[in-house]
Amino acid sequence: MQLTRLLHIQNPIIQGSMARISTPALVVAVSEAGGLGVLTTTGATANSLQQDLKTIRAATKKPFGVNLMLQQPNIAELLPVLQADPVPVVFTSAGNPAPFMNELLALGTKVIPVVPNVKIAKKMAALGASAIVAEGLESGGHIGTETTMALVPQVVAEVTIPVIAAGGIGTAAGVKAAFALGAVGVQVGTAFLAAEETPIHNNYKQLVIQADDNGTVVTGTGDNRVRSLKNALTEILLATTDPARFEQLSQGSLQRAIDGDVDRGSFMAGQIAGAINEIRPTKAIVTDLAKGVPTIIEDLF
Repeated sequence: MQLTRLLHIQNPIIQGSMARISTPALVVAVSEAGGLGVLTTTGATANSLQQDLKTIRAATKKPFGVNLMLQQPNIAELLPVLQADPVPVVFTSAGNPAPFMNELLALGTKVIPVVPNVKIAKKMAALGASAIVAEGLESGGHIGTETTMALVPQVVAEVTIPVIAAGGIGTAAGVKAAFALGAVGVQVGTAFLAAEETPIHNNYKQLVIQADDNGTVVTGTGDNRVRSLKNALTEILLATTDPARFEQLSQGSLQRAIDGDVDRGSFMAGQIAGAINEIRPTKAIVTDLAKGVPTIIEDLF
């Protein structure tokens, strides 16, 4: 498989980085299960990132990735850590990786941008990206405007590097569909919210497994559109027209969700939450997802 060779992993299953959630425990569990665990750097400092890398490397010899949200205020503090202590893969989002792409690649790090449209995918491929994650609006958290079904084949048609599908994928059937669209791997976030190893309050996990097909809603506008599970906070946000008030209500809401505040937390999750019905070990989740990976192209049809 093209992606498994590129990333030296057993299964083309990537755990999508989730802000403040995909910490070393989950990263290690996914990589040990044969996928690629991806560490969040949201809220990280240079020192905490160094410690997280040490923790991961002490627990697994398998490849793993690190996600950089390029608009976070201390990105200049985090980049030197990854330059001094290279990691197998860096995923980028919310910004342009051009200023440091070549340096990371020269260090042997694979650089994989997450993109919401074909235009940006082509730019990233031209910069020398190792692969592309094409993420549809079905995903949880900050979203774009195109669906996975429409976006992935269009990106595949326009770039020659591997394309990883993301958004609305959380079952073996979804994995198989992604390959039928031309992807060579998938990035999955929401399904791992219900993993035993994921360091969030049980209330968060219960909301995910109790959600139905209409259980999420998008709040915010423009580049600040966020998909999360419906609760009291989303109702208030949808009714809020004052941007300052909206920002005030949103401040700290993800951490409140992680801590289990069912009314005031922002429980970011994708539309596939309706298909996630139980809390399971990470290994079981990866194993089931991998059942959707075709062994030969004829398996798709």
